[in-house]
Amino acid sequence: MIRILLPLMFASLLLAGASQAAIQPGKQPNILFILTDDQGFGDISAHGNPVLKTPNLDKLRSEGRSFSDFHVSPTCSPTRSALMTGRHEFKNGITHTILERERMTLNATTIAQQLQAAGYATGIFGKWHLGDEDDYQPNKRGFNEVFIHGAGGIGQIYPGSCGDAPSNKYFDPFILHNGKFEKTSGYCTDIFYQQATEWMNAQRKAKKPFFAYIPSNAPHGPYIARPEDKALYEGKGLKPETESFFGMLHNIDQNVGKILSNLDAWGIAKDTLVVFMNDNGGTAGVPVFNAEMRGTKGTAWLGGTRASSFWRWPGSIEPGDCKALCAHIDFFPTLAEIVGVQPTAQTKTQVEGRSLVPLLNDPKATWSDRHLFTHQGRWARFSDPTLAKYHVAAVRNTRWAMVSEAGGAEPKWELFDLSTDYSQKNDVAAQHPEIVKELDGAFDKWWSDCLPLMVNEKAVGPKINPFQERFYAQFGGSPTPEDLAKMDAARSLEPGKRAPKK
Repeated sequence: MIRILLPLMFASLLLAGASQAAIQPGKQPNILFILTDDQGFGDISAHGNPVLKTPNLDKLRSEGRSFSDFHVSPTCSPTRSALMTGRHEFKNGITHTILERERMTLNATTIAQQLQAAGYATGIFGKWHLGDEDDYQPNKRGFNEVFIHGAGGIGQIYPGSCGDAPSNKYFDPFILHNGKFEKTSGYCTDIFYQQATEWMNAQRKAKKPFFAYIPSNAPHGPYIARPEDKALYEGKGLKPETESFFGMLHNIDQNVGKILSNLDAWGIAKDTLVVFMNDNGGTAGVPVFNAEMRGTKGTAWLGGTRASSFWRWPGSIEPGDCKALCAHIDFFPTLAEIVGVQPTAQTKTQVEGRSLVPLLNDPKATWSDRHLFTHQGRWARFSDPTLAKYHVAAVRNTRWAMVSEAGGAEPKWELFDLSTDYSQKNDVAAQHPEIVKELDGAFDKWWSDCLPLMVNEKAVGPKINPFQERFYAQFGGSPTPEDLAKMDAARSLEPGKRAPKK
């Protein structure tokens, strides 16, 4: 009998040990958040890409919780604001990526502010894209350390409030570091990761928990890779832009590998939650592989919103996939619960996402159904948003997705059963009028809630981009005639005319 019981007892102990990995709220791990720009769900080899190789991202995915039905917004600023605030971008006043409509309302509380108040050192290294004017900058939104470019990309100049330092390039760019421009040396992605690494190491030595946010501008266009990275994908029958795009992703993957190795070398891997995501649907990689999804960046199809979402915390999160319907708005409440931040009256009203902690502990935990809303925004400057209410818009729950791609003030809904048709090929609206009615009602209520919070619709930006103004104040000089012409373009737009495309 003893010989039988001992193996059973040993097996029970093993099982008990295997199930001990669980998040203990209030433990306050370091947090490393990596966000890539325009990398689609299909631009990872572990997701089935037949050409691109991403061994370090694959390893990160395998070592933690990966979410296979995780969704973001269809473009840059919208996703970033939802991550920072826990609510849909329209409720943050963000309905575009330029024209003052990329500025996140000053009434919002960010997750960085919450972490800062909880004793974290907070740093951002890369792309902010939530307002370039002083009051909107990350140093006013919860970040102690700021190392960023301007606008939505290095070298971009748009009219009004959104523009980078003049003539900036992917190599040796000027970067705004805690209020002063620094001339850097090297490739932009390498620079952001190196700066973040040095800062994290300093916080480690000071024994201070950190929130390091690395939102690289890569692999956003223009597709400029290091020559040695681009060379890896030459001769494979790809378009030149895809060769560079994949080269940029190779570089990101290598940097992710280096920064994770540093966590190991410093002995803090088990004390650090690492989160990796991308900000919208695919771009230059879509012709190669799009995980059998319809749509790309800027669309309301699943190919415009489905994103990677990997969460690694050794000893606290067991590896494995989760199929629950989750979204970027869940990021804020998840970190808040993990760190032990108590919601304020303001954040209780603001945050509409859910904490992912139950799913990080158990991928099959109870997770009630929900509605998620997608809208491209980008209607004509100064126009009535209701005229574009149903233009490039969608509403979905776990099983159903309803899309109005070509609508305007009136919908042109198409309905798809995602349980059998994740590629969204077969419109079944006629067969399920009750589902159309339910989802349309949810969308209509959501839109009504958003309208009064679209606070930037009549905003007029400054004559000179704030980053350019700062740059010339520091180094002397003035904007070129070409730059001034670009900035003047939007101010001449009359209501009803189309805004320039980003």
